Amino acid sequence: MSNLVLYSIPVFVVSVVLEALWARRHPEVKGYELRDSAASMTMGLANVVVNGFTKLLSIPLFAVLYQHRIVDIGSAWWAWLVLLFAEDCCYYWFHRVHHEVRLLWACHVNHHSSEYFNFSTALRQPLLTPLSGPWFWAPLPLIGFTPAMVLTAQAWSLIYQFWLHTEAVDRLGPLEWLMNTPSHHRVHHGKNVAYLDKNHGGIFILWDRLFGTFAPEVEPVVYGLTKDIDTFHPGRIAFHEFAAIGRDVAQAPGLSAKLGYLLAPPGWSHDGSSQTATQLQRAVRRTRTGM
Repeated sequence: MSNLVLYSIPVFVVSVVLEALWARRHPEVKGYELRDSAASMTMGLANVVVNGFTKLLSIPLFAVLYQHRIVDIGSAWWAWLVLLFAEDCCYYWFHRVHHEVRLLWACHVNHHSSEYFNFSTALRQPLLTPLSGPWFWAPLPLIGFTPAMVLTAQAWSLIYQFWLHTEAVDRLGPLEWLMNTPSHHRVHHGKNVAYLDKNHGGIFILWDRLFGTFAPEVEPVVYGLTKDIDTFHPGRIAFHEFAAIGRDVAQAPGLSAKLGYLLAPPGWSHDGSSQTATQLQRAVRRTRTGM
């Protein structure tokens, strides 16, 4: 993990305190719940530890790939500008695929498990995506960015995304067209059917607009999972979806169904007893159009 993130931790903590004080004066927002915030911050600290170990794997990977780079980009100012967009594109696909493949969703889901949306939610970081994620950034060293540059870009993306987790900031006018904003990210954390699997971008929202996964904030956002887990225990938060996958695979009637419960989108079922986000959204559209 880049030192940029470690240096930012005191700012994160102060921001949580200030936002909690703000929320007490604004009863129209959901605000904070002490046990929920404690669970989120515990998982954030655990993520820091896990990240420290996984960097021992990802740094050598990036170094080997950089040795086989296609071009030499260098470190001029324009290279950093290209990296800003290139890293964010890698993040978009990392984030999107972790929503669309159930086994990877099990690694990521805990970040969405809170029924609150505040700065402490930003700290509810996954424990296993540091293991599942590095390959999504593999193209960057291959096209000439040094491992140090890649790690720095990942760090500034994570820092930027912290401030997106708040109800205190309304829409930001023209910035909404290009940048990821709190409004866009509130949508991403919503369990409203229209909001499922939308707005995967990190710093920019243009990838979602380009690849068809954008949704504006229209109806009030309901935060959490389509099936909330009703626990504040960090271990259960981190691994509940793996347990659910295990139960589904064990009961599945054949290899094809078993693989479906691992690799199909969350919500997929062999018998139609549950539905994916895409299926739910199509059903809503059919209802609205009468078709």
